[in-house]
Amino acid sequence: MKYPVSDLIEKVHFPPISEVKGWLAAARPELPLVDLCQAVPDYPPAPALSEHLAGLTADPLTARYSPDEGLPEVRESICARYGRTYGAKLDPAQLCLTIGASQAFWLAMVTLCRKGDEVIVPLPAYFDHPMALEILGIRPVYLPFDEAAGGLPSVLGVKALITPRTRAILLVTPSNPTGMVTPPATIHQLYELAAEHGLALVLDETYSDFIAGGARPHDLFARADWGDHFVHIASFGKTYALTGYRAGMLAASKRFIHHALKAQDTMAVCQPRITQHAVQFGAENLDEWVRQNRVMMEKRHDCFCAEFNQPGNAFRLVASGTFFGWVRHPFQGRTGRDVAKKLVEEAGLLTLPGEAFGPGLTDYLRLAFGNIRQELIGDAVERFRNFRPGRW
Repeated sequence: MKYPVSDLIEKVHFPPISEVKGWLAAARPELPLVDLCQAVPDYPPAPALSEHLAGLTADPLTARYSPDEGLPEVRESICARYGRTYGAKLDPAQLCLTIGASQAFWLAMVTLCRKGDEVIVPLPAYFDHPMALEILGIRPVYLPFDEAAGGLPSVLGVKALITPRTRAILLVTPSNPTGMVTPPATIHQLYELAAEHGLALVLDETYSDFIAGGARPHDLFARADWGDHFVHIASFGKTYALTGYRAGMLAASKRFIHHALKAQDTMAVCQPRITQHAVQFGAENLDEWVRQNRVMMEKRHDCFCAEFNQPGNAFRLVASGTFFGWVRHPFQGRTGRDVAKKLVEEAGLLTLPGEAFGPGLTDYLRLAFGNIRQELIGDAVERFRNFRPGRW
């Protein structure tokens, strides 16, 4: 290649999951792989959903564009579902359907920020967010990780980071990578902080349908003024096991969505129609199916934590939630990348290194429970317990 690339993108690290999966070539072939790397549900979509979609492929309209923001009937169905799950009174004009939550995040950031602006990002952070911000020339301002609090954000800590260049407070809840759920009271306080300083509170709630016990994530949508300072990012890919369909959503004020649609039209035009039909069917028919899968994931999480916390394990579970565990490794002087690579090569355990989730996190690993069935948990934990690395 004889021409330059953007200096902004050149400085951004390579996608961590792609990097880690590149280590598989050195794994012991006789040891079955335990994949704790990517948070992808290992179960298929609901059979009724698959049957419904199969009947739509012959319809020529399925191959056509939809409105940039999505089909009105799909957004109506989502609004009804949010009434059940959040107690929300949403208007379809406050929604834009997107190519996964990742595109919803990009839409939010390019609508909110200019190059040189700042976004407050609690650590550990979902790695795609700082990557996107850095590519856009937006500065992530990190709230340090507080291990004693399990990474839950301090409102006072966030307030101390606000500057004249701050445009948003960004939070992932339930957290990817720790699994921790930010309490509704804290979310309410962060909204008030954003309002006090004229900022947006941006919540990525990709895993909100997996909160233990089915608890409501927060009550912001019940506020008449929610759109004044709240931007919501959602994913239906995990909810309905449709990760390859790239089913995401941005919810904000009508004015914000109006401007975001300018970027939507130049970026993707619209979410694929087949994906929209899948989301509509799920919103109208699959509440109980979603509940059953949440309960199953809760059982996996609880079983894994009970096994992992038994005496004799040098790895320590610092924080966890239904989909994730955040673990401190015991090898002083070794990075999370060092340890994760050895775990793949010598124990057949695929994890993500802590430093993928922000600076100063080399002592940690992220474990994802989406791919580990309950009958495999005992073997997986035993591999951690028995891990004695050879030469580094």
